Amino acid sequence: MKKLSSLGLASLALVALIPAAPAGQAQPQVTFTRDIAPILQRSCQSCHRPNSLAPMSLITYEDVRPFARAMKQRTGLRNKRGVMPPWFIEKDLGIQQFKDDISLSDAEVNTIAKWADNGAPQGNLADMPPLRQWPDAGAWQIGTPDLIVDTGAVNMKAISPDWWGALDPAPTGLQEDRYVSAIEIKEVNDSFKKEGRATVGGLFVFHHAIMAVITPQGGGSGAVSGWPVHEVGRNADIFNPDAGRLLRAGAQVIFPSVHLHANGKDTNAHLQVGFKFHPKGYQPKLREQLMNIGTGDIDLRGMEANQRIDAYQTLTQPMKLSVFEPHMHAAGVRMCLESIYGSLVETLNCAGYDHSWVKTYQYADDAAPLLPRGTILHVSAFFDNTPANKNVVDPRNWSGLGHRSIDNMVILLAQGLNLTDEQFEQEVAARREKLHLTEGQSVLGCPLCGFLQLPKRPAPAPTPAVQQ
Repeated sequence: MKKLSSLGLASLALVALIPAAPAGQAQPQVTFTRDIAPILQRSCQSCHRPNSLAPMSLITYEDVRPFARAMKQRTGLRNKRGVMPPWFIEKDLGIQQFKDDISLSDAEVNTIAKWADNGAPQGNLADMPPLRQWPDAGAWQIGTPDLIVDTGAVNMKAISPDWWGALDPAPTGLQEDRYVSAIEIKEVNDSFKKEGRATVGGLFVFHHAIMAVITPQGGGSGAVSGWPVHEVGRNADIFNPDAGRLLRAGAQVIFPSVHLHANGKDTNAHLQVGFKFHPKGYQPKLREQLMNIGTGDIDLRGMEANQRIDAYQTLTQPMKLSVFEPHMHAAGVRMCLESIYGSLVETLNCAGYDHSWVKTYQYADDAAPLLPRGTILHVSAFFDNTPANKNVVDPRNWSGLGHRSIDNMVILLAQGLNLTDEQFEQEVAARREKLHLTEGQSVLGCPLCGFLQLPKRPAPAPTPAVQQ
């Protein structure tokens, strides 16, 4: 089994550009105190601080100085495996407006490179911003949950093959039906307290865990899927305010598909599922849908790069797409999503892929694709099964569909809001007004935004009833 790659440096984000100097005047020197420290405080130190996730602290100049060259190298990878911050959306095509975007502009990457190349000077201490105060390392991204459900514990030996199976149901203890506004799944283990590799693979044993809920139904019960998936490095899920998920009284949380890997240490671990609830009396106006767009027809030849697998799905009703989340395995390096409506083909996004960092990208509200009924979603997945891809154990081997890291998958885990025709027309009208679009003027991801009056498409014919 391939071990997961180093966490490296955490998120590097927005930095003010250095003002241009008048002609003939030297450019001001890039310094840690004035230019680099604000970047680290904004997004790196959430992980890179004492007793937190990352393998080194990036608080003080003395902490950071030894890693100046590494910062230049890792941020310069852009959307490739190992890039820091771990954000793989390609900048030169597709939608670029996302919530919680931690990526760097070219100017910001150049600023970091200039600082490293000039000897990483400290600068004037008077320019240093006050130290940022951080919550405890174990704090929840969604805030303090209203309900926390613990799964049963698992044990992985220091050296052992990947394990794939299910966890026993965990009762929620919920006494009444509640609508969920946000959910976060965390791995809790004793690996942090043991000597070993300071990498993502050395800290966790759960690669992914697919969640479902068992809901009481009279004398029996039913399993409800469509809940977010836990994956290493994945963000929390905050649902659309108008589309809360129902968690019923007496429900049990189950994980019917779990992928565990060894991390070089004997590790005891379990998952915690944190739920935030809407106020009592809340009723959703919209329904959010989780779509798994993928294929099992994976045929990857050994010692070959740039191998492509395609998958398709047709929307049977209008949708506002809210989440773009590629899921592949060790050989995966890139995934793209296209929308096809009539003769209009648009690339919504392409993103690099790193098996050590499974990222979910949530569209900004004013940029989320508004797709009519009949739109075809086309997923293209690209694989590198050569020695150049350090995530692959032995690139001489053929690879197909499977649950282990050395096997492969092609799945786009998309989330979206199902809309009625009337709701879709209202969303398109609001988008046109927000972006000040004129007749005939469209925008990426909204193929009908150029119409003052939307063309009508017939609703799909109802599915014939099955004869008993």
